Amino acid sequence: MPLNTFYTAYRDTGIKTASGGTLVIMLYDEAVRQLTSAVQKFNAEGKVAPGDIEKFGAALIKTQEIINELQTSLDMDKGGQIAQNLMSLYVYFNRELMDANINKDKSKLEFVLNMLNKEDLKVALKSLLPEAAGIFMCFYGPAFSGRSAFL
Repeated sequence: MPLNTFYTAYRDTGIKTASGGTLVIMLYDEAVRQLTSAVQKFNAEGKVAPGDIEKFGAALIKTQEIINELQTSLDMDKGGQIAQNLMSLYVYFNRELMDANINKDKSKLEFVLNMLNKEDLKVALKSLLPEAAGIFMCFYGPAFSGRSAFL
């Protein structure tokens, strides 16, 4: 059995057995990885090379899908102000990513990447993990039923 197959099985098991809060962190990490990949497709002139357009688009779309998944997993009734703030952040991220995709704007991608990668955002999310069931429906609801779809 190839090493790749073992890694995939290990990763899938980790995803399927992770708590909802851990899945949220995993999704953030994957969004950062995908967005980093998209940013790296820009050449020195600030353009996406013709041979990289498909990879650029795929990475950007995957990032948007992850943010959409995080957005739809918010429980606006139980999450209160935190859920409302996260919703606003996710809507803003998606708007910036859409504009960056249309205009091939590296600076907008880097801005969103910086925001997703901020340590204080991750620390805040990790500190919410015990309470996150009130913010994200993903712990019990259908939003994360396809747990490995985005990871």
